[in-house]
Amino acid sequence: MLAPHHPRQNHLLAALPEVDYERLLPQLEPVALPLGWALYESGSEQDYVFFPTDSIVSLLYVMQDGSSAEIAVAGNEGVVGISLFMGGETTPSRAVVQSAGYGYRLRASVLKAEFAHGGELQHLLLRYTQALITQMAQTAVCNRHHTVEQQLCRWLLLSLDRLPTNQLSMTQELIANMLGVRREGVTEAAGKLQAEGLIHYSRGKITVLDRPKLEARVCECYAVVKHEYDRLLPETTAN
Repeated sequence: MLAPHHPRQNHLLAALPEVDYERLLPQLEPVALPLGWALYESGSEQDYVFFPTDSIVSLLYVMQDGSSAEIAVAGNEGVVGISLFMGGETTPSRAVVQSAGYGYRLRASVLKAEFAHGGELQHLLLRYTQALITQMAQTAVCNRHHTVEQQLCRWLLLSLDRLPTNQLSMTQELIANMLGVRREGVTEAAGKLQAEGLIHYSRGKITVLDRPKLEARVCECYAVVKHEYDRLLPETTAN
């Protein structure tokens, strides 16, 4: 049985062959990821990549006027900071902890050396990047073509896939900021889902009561993203 916040709770680390994992283990630093903490800012130098274990990180694009919208989420299925091994070094997005928890960080220099070495870690990181790109593209399509209620369902399900429980700590205002929509729209959409018994919302906590019905209400975007993650990544990422 895994100890609390064990590196193997991250599915990419869990999928590594034992010899690769043991080589990496001394370099992995446990780190608390409090709500609202920015792992990196737009255009800033990234010193670490992060492997969440029981937390969720939102990748946000911030406009000049300060408004923002979420382009993807990352949790125990992956890693935060792909620009370090993709060669870009920086990115116009920012990464903010959406659901507090823990994770492990790895220095950029260590990650780059491991990636250049090739092997299973490189393969896992590249497959994860492809899945993440799919999520970003589908998020853009969803935000353009689907209702706020469908977007909220997609967001809830993607978040649940990355958490060990069916409860999220998130205010409607923060959800609106993530989705890039008005708070009134989120309030109305969440009210409908609660009235029909799919979720319960109280004091910044959302509990999903009926996941099958939530999946029945969501647009096609969730299934597209989940299928790509399940296809490309280890079976432990599937729920």
